[in-house]
Amino acid sequence: MPESTYTEKDWNEVRTAFASSIMVDTQISSLAQNLDGPVWPVKSKDETPAKYIDLSYEEAIELLALKGQTGDKLDLLISILKETMAFDSPFGDMVEQTEAASVRDNPLLKNMARIGLPENFPISLTALGPDTVEFCKLENLKTLGEFAVFAQGMSQNVIIGGDFRKLLNALSNLDEVTLTEILPFRKGAKGLHLVEALAQSTRVADPFPRAREATEWFVDDFTSLKRDFVEGTGVARQLGVLNNVELEKKVSDLLRQLIKPGFSSPVTAVKSSFFKRLFKK
Repeated sequence: MPESTYTEKDWNEVRTAFASSIMVDTQISSLAQNLDGPVWPVKSKDETPAKYIDLSYEEAIELLALKGQTGDKLDLLISILKETMAFDSPFGDMVEQTEAASVRDNPLLKNMARIGLPENFPISLTALGPDTVEFCKLENLKTLGEFAVFAQGMSQNVIIGGDFRKLLNALSNLDEVTLTEILPFRKGAKGLHLVEALAQSTRVADPFPRAREATEWFVDDFTSLKRDFVEGTGVARQLGVLNNVELEKKVSDLLRQLIKPGFSSPVTAVKSSFFKRLFKK
């Protein structure tokens, strides 16, 4: 049997790193083909990295032996996984200078800057679906900026869908309508806003923790809302941008919990606004 190029340590490192890759269920033969290197000898459809990465070094060699392959094929597998990560992931083994240049030239980040979307805005405060949020967690994507860098660095051969694709397309095309569905974004205005973040919070199962996180991020907006809410001046105007009476009421109730739990005095300005629009002729 040929002498091994890689060690057990190499295998443990690469299999741990690859466990969270979106390529984990891709056929190894396809990964090898994309790299234009040596072919992977086992061609079955279920021959994916997922079949190996939970195995120890010795167990992986034993599995290969059961498939009629020599132990040196584990070296080939390690090489394929390493090169795939470096090729397809912006967080792989890239040269730092190249990565920095890629970030500077990233069109998604440039589009974000054009409409005032902060790169450090948390993924946890978006309205992305649970599957996409979980995917971002697996890839350690915590902010919009990290999402943009990752998305731009993905191989064009990777097929993605759902809210990941939806946000990617919205950022690529500056689709403001779609951005308002996913982010606390206000069509026709730059930046992100607490009022819209609170409105999106009302749609989750437990709104209060999400809303509390939003107030901790939008500190200045919350200070302004809190002042107007307590004084009863201006809050109706601020919530009026939602242009939805029922939603404004939900946000008003949520604000009451955030600002002063147990607060029972009505906010006259807000309720007056509701009724005026309800009965407006």
